[in-house]
Amino acid sequence: MPFRSTTPQDSQTLHPSDSQPSATARYRLTIAYDGTGFHGWQKQEPATIVGNPALETDDAGRTVVRTVQHVVEQAVRHVVREHVNLQGASRTDAGVHALAQTGAFTCAHDTPRPPDERLALAINARLPGDVLVTRVVRTRGDFEPVTDCVSKGYRYTFDIGEQRPLFDRMRAYHVRYPLDIDRMQGGARALVGTHDFEAFAAASHGRESTVRTIHDCAVTRDGRRVHLDVSGDGFLYNMVRIIAGTLLEVGRGRMDSSDIAHALESRDRAHAGPTLAPHGLCLMWMRYPEDPERPTTEDPA
Repeated sequence: MPFRSTTPQDSQTLHPSDSQPSATARYRLTIAYDGTGFHGWQKQEPATIVGNPALETDDAGRTVVRTVQHVVEQAVRHVVREHVNLQGASRTDAGVHALAQTGAFTCAHDTPRPPDERLALAINARLPGDVLVTRVVRTRGDFEPVTDCVSKGYRYTFDIGEQRPLFDRMRAYHVRYPLDIDRMQGGARALVGTHDFEAFAAASHGRESTVRTIHDCAVTRDGRRVHLDVSGDGFLYNMVRIIAGTLLEVGRGRMDSSDIAHALESRDRAHAGPTLAPHGLCLMWMRYPEDPERPTTEDPA
């Protein structure tokens, strides 16, 4: 099933009127990936991983965990012929997908490399089939993917039916029982606004503040598929997957909107629903102050 979303356009922010070129060039990337074969976005050492994740070898011959950040960073280094460090905006977990992750790197201004308009093609030529750089643009020198992001949107997808999906089974969470979409939508509305979302975060969220603002939260159905689309100024660890699990309980009739309000007020994780599997989740878009309104875009596949 193709993901459909609204994603922000990257914008070029260097000005031709700048008479003195900078000693460095900063680039912003938009990255899409199928998270199935990755142990998340962030680079990690094998010793920190529990289980048996996919491993690969870096340029120095060291064994590393296969993450999106590492794979894209290695491709960028080959293209710009420089030891750059790739930053990312969202630390998606293992199995989580992305349509529009934001990355950034800085290299020397006079580094031999393809023209800016061909950088994406050059990087993609060195990437595996489960990750794609959809756009690369020159940006301002102080651009920071994490702190500059003003909002982002996620989608959690359910597949409803007695027979489980096959070819896109790692893109949707299968549910065998019927769901009441109206009840789920009512529960989603209860989450909109500025709240303390501690009850909707993993115990190891690692944030000083658990207050976040949800701009929109909606549940829609398209045939077998039920989509939960949620956007906000930021999200805690596992927050969207817990929201999805809570609304699933609402759709089954085990919880209602008043239970969601109680969970928010209590700040107790035990009062929210389960954390659903990562493969139903996709990072759909990220927005920055310089971005125009989000146009409708298609899955790059």
